[in-house]
Amino acid sequence: MNAALRAVVLAADHYGIETIAFRHGYKGLLENDAVPIVAKDVLHILQYSGTIIKSARCQRFKEVDAAKEAAANLDSHAIDALVVIGGDGSFRGADHLANHWQGKVIGVPGTIDNDLYGTDMTIGYATAVNIAMDALDKIRDTADAMDRVFIVEVMGRDAGFIGLGSAMAAGAERMILPELQKEKPLTVAALVKHIQRVQEIRGEGSYVMVLSEHQWPGGAVSLAEQLEAEHHLPCRPCLLGHIQRGGAPAPADRILASELGVHAVELLLAGEHRVMAGKRANERVAVPLTDTWQKKNPLDQNLLRIQHEIFNPVKKNRRTKTDN
Repeated sequence: MNAALRAVVLAADHYGIETIAFRHGYKGLLENDAVPIVAKDVLHILQYSGTIIKSARCQRFKEVDAAKEAAANLDSHAIDALVVIGGDGSFRGADHLANHWQGKVIGVPGTIDNDLYGTDMTIGYATAVNIAMDALDKIRDTADAMDRVFIVEVMGRDAGFIGLGSAMAAGAERMILPELQKEKPLTVAALVKHIQRVQEIRGEGSYVMVLSEHQWPGGAVSLAEQLEAEHHLPCRPCLLGHIQRGGAPAPADRILASELGVHAVELLLAGEHRVMAGKRANERVAVPLTDTWQKKNPLDQNLLRIQHEIFNPVKKNRRTKTDN
């Protein structure tokens, strides 16, 4: 988010536009916690995680009175446009505000879940996958040494992008994703059968699975306990949690944030309103804000096929030789 903030401020400065930041998101907008921000304030924040202007949840912003209050605060600073960096909740708030304010609103996709429709990648996703992959690599070391089953729980309760990306990057044997669970819910019996079959084919060794949060009752801990108690499989859970939201941003995220931050400012100069600055098929796009959460951003079906089928030893079509 710092990289995106930097890009917005530097682009605005380039085009002769003054910039004001509201600290703590919509909460700060309601409290009129505004601070002028200029190029020198953001020059060297590209490499830092988080956001120097802070962030916060604000349930009250859903109310009509709150939107009108925010509009009045924006008008008190003679603000013409608002750039909102965030996910679907932030975009819903921006669209709600636009119903009660005359200024223009542009969204910049900043969420590790990568679940916003209309852009191939959201800011933060590449870094989150990199962090999850690094953890999975380290866990594999222990799993290999002890021939043990590990369940690594990652974020993404409604979208399996982090699960798929990290599972593929780290070579996990199994992934339990929202999209796969909706299609065909996995049972403990089926999972045990798969673990045993993998061991039959590859021999004794490690077995690492990636579990998207909220895809199993009780999460990774409960599933590990079931596998140990009911099927005597030595299994250990690992919850990555909010570690996925921190760390120095990956190069891909810094570049994407820089591009989309500039794109947002240039969309405003072009007269766009209530759209998200996105990137699709290597082209900059403007996506209606409502589309970003009303339409579904699907997993890459080819990556899903490769990881779920091609790299799965149990599902390989084994050819047998026949006598002529």
